[in-house]
Amino acid sequence: MLKIIRFSFISLTIIAVIVAYYANVTLNSPIHAEGKQFFVVQQGASLSKIATELEKQKIIPNAEVFKRYAQLFHSGDSIKPGEYALSSKLTSLGLLKKMIAGDVITYNFTLIEGWTFIQIKQELANHPKLIQTLDQKSQAQLLSELDLNKPSLEGLFFADSYQYVAGMKDIEILKRANQQLQQVLTDQWNARIANLPYKTSYDALIMASIIEKETGAADERPKVAGVFVRRLQKKMRLQSDPTVIYGLGEAFNGNLTRDHLRSYSPYNTYQIDALPPTPIAAVGKASIHAALNPSEGSALYFVGMGNGRHYFSKTLQEHNNAVKRYQLSEGSR
Repeated sequence: MLKIIRFSFISLTIIAVIVAYYANVTLNSPIHAEGKQFFVVQQGASLSKIATELEKQKIIPNAEVFKRYAQLFHSGDSIKPGEYALSSKLTSLGLLKKMIAGDVITYNFTLIEGWTFIQIKQELANHPKLIQTLDQKSQAQLLSELDLNKPSLEGLFFADSYQYVAGMKDIEILKRANQQLQQVLTDQWNARIANLPYKTSYDALIMASIIEKETGAADERPKVAGVFVRRLQKKMRLQSDPTVIYGLGEAFNGNLTRDHLRSYSPYNTYQIDALPPTPIAAVGKASIHAALNPSEGSALYFVGMGNGRHYFSKTLQEHNNAVKRYQLSEGSR
């Protein structure tokens, strides 16, 4: 009986050594990768699914060995999602370590100042490495999923560059852009000057979006803000062309007419007495800062000079003369 036990023990030891040797050879052999080859780990994918797919694509020789080693020496959920560059210089063990370290390929999404939400969606759709989900949901559903208690998605995403990895959902970019906006807006709101005509930081965001669309010149933003803030304080209408254009939506063909200015919409600041109900575009920090720190002065009007800059006037007569001088009706206040 003792001989049998010893024989069984020796047999098991030999088997264990053979298994260990095979596992070691398998894990330390180069993976199969040709040229520029990539492998995407989807968000939420299990270790078993990842290993099986690697074997199915003939990248690694044995999914079971890969999985068991990961379970023994690493947490089963330690592999990070994203896109991994493969090389024949990598072993199965090296690939596992690469995935645990999250050494993924990253991409950039740049959200531009002045973009509408429609433009943001269109640009997100141009990034095939993102999982596209936005077109499947209504604005109300997106507001709910993003946990935003606002009347519109417009202007709720901070203009900046955001890194992402393959397999990430497009809405994750929006979440990060909104979190960034909230942080910047809160910081700027808390540092604002006194006696501004805003009840909430959302009002300031609406103003910032109008400033963003009115001028691309950094030094003009506080001046434009000063004009609009003084007009609100004096109960004057903003008379901002970009708000009218936004309200027209797809009906705007590039030519703003007098009929457009006379037509009522909640965004036509030639017709309403205050701010429009929502922002009209995405903003950056500069426009938020300008809205909350407008330049002092007495100008109440401005007109485009045709070179990307504006002429600021204190009186209506001066403004009318400037309009005639620069022969522009667009941008008149």
